[in-house]
Amino acid sequence: MIKRRKMVRAFTGEPLAPDVADRLLRAANRAPSAGFSQGYSFLVLAGMEQAAPLWEIFSADAGSAPDREAEERAEIAALSTAPLVIVPLACKDVYLERYAEGDKGWTDRDESRWPVPYWYIDTGFTALLVLLAVVDEGLGAVFFGIQPQIMADFRTRFGVPEKWTPIGAIAIGHPDPGADPVAPAPASDRKSLAELVHRGRWLRPGGS
Repeated sequence: MIKRRKMVRAFTGEPLAPDVADRLLRAANRAPSAGFSQGYSFLVLAGMEQAAPLWEIFSADAGSAPDREAEERAEIAALSTAPLVIVPLACKDVYLERYAEGDKGWTDRDESRWPVPYWYIDTGFTALLVLLAVVDEGLGAVFFGIQPQIMADFRTRFGVPEKWTPIGAIAIGHPDPGADPVAPAPASDRKSLAELVHRGRWLRPGGS
């Protein structure tokens, strides 16, 4: 499954079986979370009608960057045929409140206690489980970002409260490799373990 996972950026538009979305969401809900806080939620856009406002937001933003407008519009058009979009959202408050409970030993909601924002890490785990479950379903998917300049419009269009932050979105469907506007990176471009791994201590000169 892991070796077969790759990002797919174009879809045939063929509808998914009715229970696929629920199976993907059940897989996502098996993610680990700090303190079993589960401070994540999912906005599910099933079908082109529900997802249309999302692509409208992206299209409007593409028009604001003339140097990349044609390229971005081609990418949006390829993505917009996906019959399912899942948006994982994280809530910091859930974690701050959970760790202020008696069994955790903290008596306040001080965000500085957290060495890294686990609300984003845990929600990222859910996104990865969706991507892996998609492979099990024989489908394709791509994770893409929701940029700050469109966040207000996104919240307004979909009624997302301020305390919930989308970490990105996942478009899912039957792959259409011939329509993908982005050429896949060659497997040989993936960094080797020798470049990535530091065994015992960080040994490279200059701390790189």
